[in-house]
Amino acid sequence: MAFKDEINRRRTFAIISHPDAGKTTLTEKLLLYGGAIQTAGSVKGKATAKHAVSDWMDLEKQRGISITSSVMQFEYEGCCINILDTPGHQDFSEDTYRTLMAADSVVMVIDAAKGIEPQTRKLFKVTAMRHIPIFTFINKLDREARDPFELLDELEKEFGIGTYPVNWPIGCGVGFKGVFDRDKRQIMTFNEFHRGQEKLTAIECDITDTEKLDELIGEYQRAELVDQIELLDGASFEFDLQKVQKGELTPVFFGSALTNFGVEPFLENFLKMTTTPLARETREGTVNPTDETFSAFAFKIQANMNKAHRDRITFFRICSGKFERDKEYFHIQGGRSLRLSQPQQMMAQDRQVIDEAYAGDIIGVFDPGIFSIGDTVCDIKHKVEFKGIPTFAPEHFAMIEQIDSLKRKQFVKGVEQIAQEGAIQIFHEPNSGMERVIVGVVGELQFEVLEYRLKNEYKVDVVRNNLPFQYIRWIRNRDIDISSLNLTSDTKWVQDFKGNNLLIFTSEWNINWALEKNKDLILEDFSND
Repeated sequence: MAFKDEINRRRTFAIISHPDAGKTTLTEKLLLYGGAIQTAGSVKGKATAKHAVSDWMDLEKQRGISITSSVMQFEYEGCCINILDTPGHQDFSEDTYRTLMAADSVVMVIDAAKGIEPQTRKLFKVTAMRHIPIFTFINKLDREARDPFELLDELEKEFGIGTYPVNWPIGCGVGFKGVFDRDKRQIMTFNEFHRGQEKLTAIECDITDTEKLDELIGEYQRAELVDQIELLDGASFEFDLQKVQKGELTPVFFGSALTNFGVEPFLENFLKMTTTPLARETREGTVNPTDETFSAFAFKIQANMNKAHRDRITFFRICSGKFERDKEYFHIQGGRSLRLSQPQQMMAQDRQVIDEAYAGDIIGVFDPGIFSIGDTVCDIKHKVEFKGIPTFAPEHFAMIEQIDSLKRKQFVKGVEQIAQEGAIQIFHEPNSGMERVIVGVVGELQFEVLEYRLKNEYKVDVVRNNLPFQYIRWIRNRDIDISSLNLTSDTKWVQDFKGNNLLIFTSEWNINWALEKNKDLILEDFSND
C-alpha cells in the first residue's frame, strides 16, 4: 500500500467519560468487532472471572476503575484504528489530559440516566481547546433514562456545541424497543439477549408507515416516535461534516454498550465522519502527517507493565512519516541519535514487536530512563521539536518515608520512576536527602496507587503523612536568597529534582503575603522546565 494511503487509513481517538458511564465496556465491544479480542471481560469481575482487557494493573481489576491510559490497535473495514482508553476518575485527570494530546478525535460516553457529570465537563473543556472532532455515545438505554431532548439540551448549553442525533431512542429501560436511524429511515430493534452474537439487521421503515411501525414498536411508542422525529427534523441542527471535524457539532448516538446494542452502527458512522491524522504544531512551524520525514512525541511513560521483566515503556504518538525499526533517529532533549529499542504496538499490556508504523500510530519503546513526557524524537537530518505538554499543579501533598531503611535504593528508584511517568510530582526540602520525600498529586487516590505500586512493584512499604498544603508556586528569580524571604510559618520552601525552587502554601492568603512582603519575588503556578 502507498505511503499516503497507509496514513490516511489511520484513525486515532481517545474515549472519555465519568466513572461508570460505560467507557471501558464500549472500548471492549469495539475491540470485539475488530477481532482484536474474542471475549469481553467484565469490568468489575461480577459476571465472570475476567476483567476488562484495557485494565491491566491489578489495582484496576480490584477496584473496577481505569487508573492508567491504555493503548489498543485493531483493523476494521480497511481502517487501522488506535484507541486510547483513559481513566474516568477525576484523580487521574492529568493522565487523561496527556492522552488527549495524542488523539485526533474524542468519543465522549454519557450515562443516559445521569447526563453530564463533573469529570465529563472537565475533560470536554480540555478537548474543546484543541478543536478536534467530538462524538457522543449516550449509553445504558436499556435502563431507565432521562428524556433524550433534555440530554441534548444539556450538551448544547454546557459545552456550547451543536448536537446532531444520528439515531433516536425508542423508549428506555423495560420499554426500550430500539433506535430509529434518521438518515437511513430504518429501525433497529432491541433484544437484551442478543449481546452482539451476530450482526443486527436494520428494518427499513419510513416514519409515515403507521401499520409497520405499530407492528414493530406498538401504537403508543409509534405516536411518540413520530412526534419526536418531526420535532428533530424541523428544529435541530443540520448535519455538517466540516463543523463535526472542527469540533463545533457533535454527532450523537444512543445505545447500550453492555448489551452490544448500537455499537456497530456507531463504529461505522464514526469511521466515516472522523478525521485522518491531524497536523501538529512544533516550535518551528506545522508538521503534516504525510511529510516523509519521521517525527513523534512522548505522551506517556509506564514502568513495570511486564511483571516478569520490570521494564519501562515510553509511548510515542507518531506525527509524521514512517517509523522503521533499527533506523537511527534523533532525541531532541537528549541531544543525540539513538535507535528506538524493541518498538511495539499494544493491546493494553499485551505487546507485539513491529518493524514499521505510520503517522497516527502509537508505539511503545523500551526506555532505559532517558525519555520524559513531551520529548521529541525525529529524523536526524530534519530536526523538529514539538511544544511541551503542560503539567497540572498538584493540589494534595504528603510526606512519604520508607519503613525499612535497608530498602532505600528500591524506594528511591520506585518514587523517581513513578514520578517520571507523570503520575506524581516529587519534592524535597533543601539540603535533605531522599529518605523523606514530599509527593504532590492532582487527586488523593493517586497516593493510594503510589503506595500500592511501591509495595507490589518495588517491594517497599512506606508510611504516609498528609501535609496541609494546597498550592504550589515556582520561584522565577534565579538570584534571590530564598532563605532570607519573609514567609508565613506554614509556608515551605522545597525543590524539585531538576533543582528548581518552589514554595508550597496552605492558603491563597499566604501566597499574597509572600508577594506583598517580598517585592522582588516572582511566582508562577506552572512550570516551563
